[in-house]
Amino acid sequence: MKRHFSQSGYLLAVCTLAGCVIATAAGCRTALTTAVYLVKGTNVDAEYKGLKEKKVVVVCRPLASLTYRDSHVARDLAREISILLRDNVPKINVVDQSKVTEWLDENDWTDFTDVGEALEVDTVVGIDLLSFSIYQGQTLYQGKANTAVKVYELTDGENKVVFEKELPQTLYPPNTGIETLSRPESEFRRKFVRILADQIGRHFYPHDRHADFAIDATALHD
Repeated sequence: MKRHFSQSGYLLAVCTLAGCVIATAAGCRTALTTAVYLVKGTNVDAEYKGLKEKKVVVVCRPLASLTYRDSHVARDLAREISILLRDNVPKINVVDQSKVTEWLDENDWTDFTDVGEALEVDTVVGIDLLSFSIYQGQTLYQGKANTAVKVYELTDGENKVVFEKELPQTLYPPNTGIETLSRPESEFRRKFVRILADQIGRHFYPHDRHADFAIDATALHD
């Protein structure tokens, strides 16, 4: 006996078939996404990749209005960034910050390239520390900083800017403060400088796109 589909039954069959096709396509995309994830992980590429195999000096210039208790932040920041570059950029040669500090203490300078030329490097990573504070009111810590980055290539007597960026304000923790009674000021400042160094350094090497997730929660337990 022949079976006859009603119009509604026909439409149901067509919709079901279309749904299967879409699901299959979605499954292919999901499989492809998973494969890419397994190959590349969650890393984001460096914005500037030109530090590999270069002799590099990191110099941080502080804003003149930094308070006395924050007066060493610029040098601490340069040291932390130097460590990150040394650990994450292949075949880089980073000038030790003790040599940089010694030169800065003994010489007057105007431009980042003055330091680079004196120390005979290929590249200068110059950081302008535009603002820095670690307090949200009198009873809470919350680090806030604004920075700008310039990378100079020193080749054949020419000093050329090859990368330049003013970074968004760095907040730590980003959404809440930390009670000042919970830890010494010096400890919080040191932690914030490392966070700030990471925000700057990751422009020059691959990094995990999810690195900043749940930073509020971890800050409370560090």
